[in-house]
Amino acid sequence: MSERTQAQRRVVVVGAGMAGVQTAVALREQGFTGTVTLIGAEPHQPYDRPPLSKAVLLGKAEGSAFDVDFEALGIELLLGREVLGVRPEAHELDTEAGPFPYDVLVLATGAEPIRLPGTEGVPGVHLLRTLDDAERLRPVLARQHDIVVVGAGWIGAEFATAAREAGCAVTVVEAADRPLAGALPAEVAAPMTSWYADAGAELRTRARVQRVEPGAVVLDDGSRVAAGAVVVGIGARPATGWLAGSGIELGAHGEVVADDRLRTSAPDVYAVGDCASFPSGRYGERLLVHHWDNALQGPRTVAADMVGETPTVYDPVPYFWSEQFGRFVQYAGHHASADTTLWRGEPSGPAWTVCWLRENRLVALLAVGRPRDLAQGRRLIEAGTEMDPALLADPTRPLKAATA
Repeated sequence: MSERTQAQRRVVVVGAGMAGVQTAVALREQGFTGTVTLIGAEPHQPYDRPPLSKAVLLGKAEGSAFDVDFEALGIELLLGREVLGVRPEAHELDTEAGPFPYDVLVLATGAEPIRLPGTEGVPGVHLLRTLDDAERLRPVLARQHDIVVVGAGWIGAEFATAAREAGCAVTVVEAADRPLAGALPAEVAAPMTSWYADAGAELRTRARVQRVEPGAVVLDDGSRVAAGAVVVGIGARPATGWLAGSGIELGAHGEVVADDRLRTSAPDVYAVGDCASFPSGRYGERLLVHHWDNALQGPRTVAADMVGETPTVYDPVPYFWSEQFGRFVQYAGHHASADTTLWRGEPSGPAWTVCWLRENRLVALLAVGRPRDLAQGRRLIEAGTEMDPALLADPTRPLKAATA
């Protein structure tokens, strides 16, 4: 960081989502007295994203703006301004309105949805990532169109849930052989397949989209699925294209490579949230976490490092949740294919948990309708507590009582 006094320093945060807003707020909470500027590409007041696929989409809420008094905190908002590039050697951003200097820069641009090839500009094809996306889709649900959802991942399941609640006919097409194929092993995802039919949605696996035509989606086997609207949910990638040529190191997935204090390869530049990966000592690998909790937790580490507090290593237990088809699904930790899988409860029932063990220590768990398992399991993962597998498999026994 430059040698200017703290009161003279200008911190600029690029990205006005959860990670960016929380970084700005954390700086003030931790006593930073310099200038804090938050730059957002969207014109809207900074808002939270999870309600977009739920209350906002269904017309139960008009928006999800953060309850933050930016003016009272002395946080300058520059909204509707796209950042085009950064020159770390000059400590300067390139924006639509011209160069913008910084002393310390925080990259918090999040992730952007992957588009279905061949559908760019095709009428009736939608993404669900921004407030504008949700507002475009809201009347589609209200008119109860036949809807095809491409992708049976987390966002696809959540949108299908909302569309069925709105009374739409829903078909979900998934190229893999099961839902959540990129996130969960086959034996864990298999019980979730029936959730679609139970909710009145059709799930078609091993189905690839060949093209989208007016009123229909054509699959690679030649079949046609009626579609008044198509919603694409096939994943997201870090929104880092604007960093090309900056010299800031990017990883294999296009993410910013950060260290264990979320510092990048460029001096005075940090990265936080969906756009950055970090090394996890707990799991022995670099993690790229595209979830809300990561965007909430990381800013505290960034702010503490900036104000000169005792360095805090960022190594959280990743956590996320999803509400789909009347079920509350929570996941904590990070598992690998070599980890031992252990079930608590029958997956055919309304509530069950899957645990992953490594050398009899809990490293991850997925809880369906068992929030107590999740809360206790998360603490056990953080502590690295040794578990007794036989006790752990008993769903009537609290997780915290299954230690070795």
